[in-house]
Amino acid sequence: MSNPARGLSPDSEVLEEVRVEARRPSRTGRRRARSRRLNAWQQRFLGSDEIDVSICIANWNCRDMLRACLESLHDQPQGVHLETVVVDNASTDGAADMVAAEFPEVILQRNASNLGFARANNQAAQRTRGRYLFFLNNDTVVPPGTLARLVDYLEEHPEVGLLGPKLCDRNGHPQVSSRLRPTVATLLHRTCLLRWTGLLKRSYRRYRRQDFDPETTRPVEVLMGAAMLLPRTVFFDCGGWDEEFTFGGEDLDLSARVGRRHPVVYHPQVAITHYGRVSTRQHIGYASSNMAIGFLRYLRKSGCGRPVLLFYKLVVTLDAPVQFLDKASQFLWRRLRGDQARAEKSRLAMLGIGHFLFRGLAGFWKA
Repeated sequence: MSNPARGLSPDSEVLEEVRVEARRPSRTGRRRARSRRLNAWQQRFLGSDEIDVSICIANWNCRDMLRACLESLHDQPQGVHLETVVVDNASTDGAADMVAAEFPEVILQRNASNLGFARANNQAAQRTRGRYLFFLNNDTVVPPGTLARLVDYLEEHPEVGLLGPKLCDRNGHPQVSSRLRPTVATLLHRTCLLRWTGLLKRSYRRYRRQDFDPETTRPVEVLMGAAMLLPRTVFFDCGGWDEEFTFGGEDLDLSARVGRRHPVVYHPQVAITHYGRVSTRQHIGYASSNMAIGFLRYLRKSGCGRPVLLFYKLVVTLDAPVQFLDKASQFLWRRLRGDQARAEKSRLAMLGIGHFLFRGLAGFWKA
């Protein structure tokens, strides 16, 4: 889709595309809202069928993407009896008001502050009634019939504890939707200070080149948190999302805890569109700091001892200024070459590292 606004970064193009799509049905917004109110009334007073799938969405300042996600769930058949719960983490862009006005059938909870991804999802789960819980990012679009096909798989394989679909970008290209559990070595190889030595290269290659096959259903170690379906009983028996994680690392932790009791399965015969990282780059400082803390907490929970964690903290701390200077140089070089899109990516990375250095280090060392 061509973009009339020149000089936009790729993420801005995605947001503009979603805004355009979100505006198209607004001409009939009042009619749709009235129809939804009628359907919600009928469901509440005339329908007592069991809920098959409860969709849990945590949102923070992503109104247009959230609208597109909810439209994909509620304006086309999914083949199951569903309910949707949105927990809004004190958005300032009118997202919660949009949900209340345009999707009256959605259960909406407004938090007074940003409580993080894990806690918001736990809040959503507590308000659900479905046999299955589907944790879904707000930057996704779900094709018709997707939920029925996912539920069918779990019905046919009751031993499975956690199921993830194929994630595709807006052009239909598969994204990495599962991965191995990271180790201290794989995470340290990402630092500038140790990458050049090559000491941890073999471990990192195994992590990155896990023979990811986007077309084969199989057990995996970790599913990406953008879309996860699991039985209600499994979720609550495993303790739900760990609220120590604010943003980043919580999908590693949940996959590990479910995986100790049940198979975790990647199922690419069902696919959803995942714009990916748009929300993260809108809030790059918040995301960068909390992701660093989240990986550290995951390492601690996975059994790393204090000396190893201390070494990890020290390397990451010393590496941050090096990473900052590297991204700053990269930004300037790309600007000089006229590569505006890639320069913008470097600028965002630089801002994220800077936020971590000046505002996130204290929390990182306390974690």
